[in-house]
Amino acid sequence: MARIAGVNLPNNKRIEIALTYIYGIGSTRAAEVIDKTGISPDVRVKDLTENEVNNLRREVEQFMVEGDLRRRIQSSIQRLKDISSYRGSRHARRLPARGQRTRANARTWKGPRPAKAGKKR
Repeated sequence: MARIAGVNLPNNKRIEIALTYIYGIGSTRAAEVIDKTGISPDVRVKDLTENEVNNLRREVEQFMVEGDLRRRIQSSIQRLKDISSYRGSRHARRLPARGQRTRANARTWKGPRPAKAGKKR
């Protein structure tokens, strides 16, 4: 089991897919890392050599991933709240911050609809 950036990559996945288990690495960045290291995207994680894992680890370290990225995002949101910006107030009230409507949607942020009396039928 390869461990990169503090994440155990699943053994039976292709390396191209397994790298996306690291927070901050999507499919595009995973393909970019694989191209730089010269590893075939079809190889499984369990078939990687120790040298290839070290090369992958070195390439991934160049990006901000996992805990550092999460802290940076949280501090950015906290900064918006501290300066009392509109976006910061939307984050504080747990509403959509990017202009979406809230009358009909935004259920992810607002949670399940409250029960109303007489609305069972």
